[in-house]
Amino acid sequence: MIVAVTGLGREARTISRPDIRTVIGGGDSRALEAHIHHALDNGARRVLSIGICGALSPTLDVGDCIVATDVVTEDARYDTHTMWTRELLDSIPDSIPASLAGTEDILATGADKMRLHRATNAAVADMESHVAARVAEIRKLPFAAIRVVSDSASRALPPAALVAMSKSGEVDLLAVLRSLVAKPMQIPALIRTALEAEKAFRVLDRCKHVLDPNFVPTPIGGLSLDMG
Repeated sequence: MIVAVTGLGREARTISRPDIRTVIGGGDSRALEAHIHHALDNGARRVLSIGICGALSPTLDVGDCIVATDVVTEDARYDTHTMWTRELLDSIPDSIPASLAGTEDILATGADKMRLHRATNAAVADMESHVAARVAEIRKLPFAAIRVVSDSASRALPPAALVAMSKSGEVDLLAVLRSLVAKPMQIPALIRTALEAEKAFRVLDRCKHVLDPNFVPTPIGGLSLDMG
């Protein structure tokens, strides 16, 4: 069985199936780590980070699908499982192998993304993959990551988008409304952000076939890659 690590409830619902365990970060890395350990204690044998992300490389567009070759932070680096990563790349049309940066905070501006890109040389960033990779390393289990770009490297996120995620990974509508009342001029930018996220979610939906129990017949380190 696989544990699928997401940041948002919608990501979890998009890839949900009865034969995988989904965990949702909701921007809380400490809680996410505990949730992953709990899922592994209850029978999951592999760790996959999957969802949307922000681009750090200016060469990437919204909707590009990244299969991570490694996950980097300011003080650590985690390789993804080579064979599993190769199979994901072969099975997801037009997917791109690249480094992924883990961050504890939402990258709100193009300048924030540029700084992290320069510091890590990673192509994309999210708030969950480094946690998932760390737990997989501790548990000595295969790890991989699939992330779809939802905002480009130059795109600044409007204030409402920065407060939109609740601890449960759902949209905090009251927080969004308060932000819009305080700064109504951000509405066009928020609509644009939502439309770009929709494009990313459509691509993510087309990637979920890799979670099919018959998808990967190749053994990984002595473990069968079926989902049972």
